[in-house]
Amino acid sequence: MSRLLDAVPMTTRTGKVTCDLSVSLDGFSAGLNQTEQRPFGEDGGDGWGDKLHAWYVEPRELHEVELGRMAKSKAFIMGRNMFGPVRGEWDRAWKGWWGDNPPYHADVFVLTHHAREPQLMDGGTTFHFVTEGIHAAMERAREAADGGDISIHGGASTVNQYLAAGLIDELRLHIVPITLGAGTRLFDGVPPLNLEQLESRPTDSVTHLVYRVVR
Repeated sequence: MSRLLDAVPMTTRTGKVTCDLSVSLDGFSAGLNQTEQRPFGEDGGDGWGDKLHAWYVEPRELHEVELGRMAKSKAFIMGRNMFGPVRGEWDRAWKGWWGDNPPYHADVFVLTHHAREPQLMDGGTTFHFVTEGIHAAMERAREAADGGDISIHGGASTVNQYLAAGLIDELRLHIVPITLGAGTRLFDGVPPLNLEQLESRPTDSVTHLVYRVVR
């Protein structure tokens, strides 16, 4: 029975599991030497992703479809490095990079090796800290999403784990015309994938690509 369940596409059991990721032309979502002062490291800009994510702050109508899709997610999963710079035990009350009212407005499941009580924020966001691994985080996200879409929100290392496990349905890449040469790279350690291209839309600042992961 478990094999039969595994064979059923995830989109027939719940909403889609998606990933939106901005990457350089050579596939990096962040550069080397990430710090609290430069969360994206040597990213070709200010260290805060100003070039990798420039399209986010352009007039909304330029990217209405892409931003609208992202807003449909009902639960999110991210790695601890994306949540913040604290490593090891939680030695301070870090609440994320996004201030008191993060943009998620939903449950966010943070992968970590160190337990912590949930962090409630303004605007409906709650950060939950999952120590049991990617599958446990997915199960909790499915329950929270209640049939809606789940976003594997990053960074690239977390996305790679979910791709390798066959747990992503739709990969949405936003390719920015810069190269970084080194850093955290999409697809590192991921077995060969069979992808069906669904969309491709170029703009002056980014090319939006959408792929279905074929199983």
